[in-house]
Amino acid sequence: MSATTASPAANDVIRRIEAGVATITLNRPGAGNALTSAMRDQISEWLQDASADLHVRVVVIEAAGEKAFCTGADLRGGPAVPRSVPAEAPGEIMGDGARTIRNGWQRLIGSILDCEKPVIAAVNGTAAGGGMHLALACDLVVATEESKFTEVFIRRGIAPDGGGAWLLTRLVGIQKAKELFFFGDDVPAAEAYRLGLVNRVVPRADLESTVGELATRLAAGPTKAIGIAKWLTNRALDVDRVTSFHDEAMAQELVTHTSDAQEGFASFAERRQPTFKGW
Repeated sequence: MSATTASPAANDVIRRIEAGVATITLNRPGAGNALTSAMRDQISEWLQDASADLHVRVVVIEAAGEKAFCTGADLRGGPAVPRSVPAEAPGEIMGDGARTIRNGWQRLIGSILDCEKPVIAAVNGTAAGGGMHLALACDLVVATEESKFTEVFIRRGIAPDGGGAWLLTRLVGIQKAKELFFFGDDVPAAEAYRLGLVNRVVPRADLESTVGELATRLAAGPTKAIGIAKWLTNRALDVDRVTSFHDEAMAQELVTHTSDAQEGFASFAERRQPTFKGW
């Protein structure tokens, strides 16, 4: 299957599905690939759709241009969604702000973490604020040598959002996470690799081929087993050992009944390479 779709907002974000790979391209290079609310919600929907789409076995999130992967939210915002309120109600009601965060960037980050298919970030430049968290939520991160990661929130006088505290603390530990949040300093790609924020650092000319190779390998793999491995790994830091062991046992029982598992057993016995279908 090969198909290309775009968001309603003048191709600000584009999805292409080909050979089992769904590639989502942020397409606002002139605006640092900052996400409008429409872009953010569209990506969330595409990631949710990917879980059930048998034509999709891996998702790649990339960005147009050479300067920025994603610089977070488009702070210019958009027109407010009208709602009916009592005439005497104030302009802002307690809970409105928190609800906006939950239904916006938290939903986006959650859609990556909850996607049943592996997600790769192809970071081609600056990943700042929510854009940094967009990358860190992905299962694999490949960055160009010129890329940098910035917890920019402190520079704006605000607290991190978009799941940043949950993500960063698990990746680098509590002390280093505090340092990155408190100072908001740029983290160059080489340092990001040393800290464990990214999986590969490559020359810009090699970004597409490196991501393509990883995506191709994942698309040819046992999709359900990979999805279960993702779920178990993401969950492992949030539960105790007994629960994790229980999850593992139940997951293993489920996945061994998939067609790909049967193919894996058969190919081992027949001493040949397996051909996985994704179910």
